[in-house]
Amino acid sequence: MARRFSKAVLTIIVIVVVLIAALFYGVYHLLNKAKPLGEFCQVKGPSGVLNLEIEQAQIAATIAAVATRRKLPDRAVEIAYVTAIQESKLLNLPYGDRDSVGVFQQRPSQGWGTVKQLQDPVYATQKFFAALVKVKRYQKLPLHEAAQAVQRSADGSAYAAHEEDAKILAAAFTGRVPKGVHCWYPIADQPPAPQPAKARKELVRALGDLGAASGDGTRIDASSERRGWLIAAWSVANARRYSLRQVSYAGVTWKSDSGHDGWLADGKAVAGRVDLA
Repeated sequence: MARRFSKAVLTIIVIVVVLIAALFYGVYHLLNKAKPLGEFCQVKGPSGVLNLEIEQAQIAATIAAVATRRKLPDRAVEIAYVTAIQESKLLNLPYGDRDSVGVFQQRPSQGWGTVKQLQDPVYATQKFFAALVKVKRYQKLPLHEAAQAVQRSADGSAYAAHEEDAKILAAAFTGRVPKGVHCWYPIADQPPAPQPAKARKELVRALGDLGAASGDGTRIDASSERRGWLIAAWSVANARRYSLRQVSYAGVTWKSDSGHDGWLADGKAVAGRVDLA
């Protein structure tokens, strides 16, 4: 009787262990396949990963594009990022301390521009860089000191807390790191038609001349690999805004309906040109 009881108990234990293992295996793979909830952009750099709201990614992409248009170094982009993160969390705010508005919380009363102008991220970024390049030896200064020289904030040391994040953003959005930006968001059952021509027009405002349009504005030439990745990152960050369904470049493609998967191999994606659809 004891032997039979022992065999029965052993059998039950084995069954329970198998069931637990099967349950664990199923949950593990379910979690691995689960799509991220909500809407975000993920930014990858050599020193880490950041998750941004889509508006934050759009503004970060604009800052990098304006800097590239002005032929400014990555150091200038990092200074702009520490400033924008501290001042507005990379958001285009319609309010602020006293009469401050926009990404950099610039004040119309201090000669930065009108309220309407300063709520245009392209304009606000241009004004920030115009002031930054006048700071003597700004490239040699610590990031927070260079930012403070432009902003003249009550506490310039606060900018220092964002230096690591700024370096990750600069590496990805300037195109120095390939495939550094991808976004995901819910897709409507009947999404509006893609607007690549409008996307191109807005990119021109920030980045400058893109050359002759081809493919009804769906093709943007890239004179270098880094410039191509900058354009690709900007396009993905602005994909929801212009209903873009995919962005292709240099052997990979990002698609809006599977954006959480990032950049996937695509033999039709060519180097030297970013394709929008």
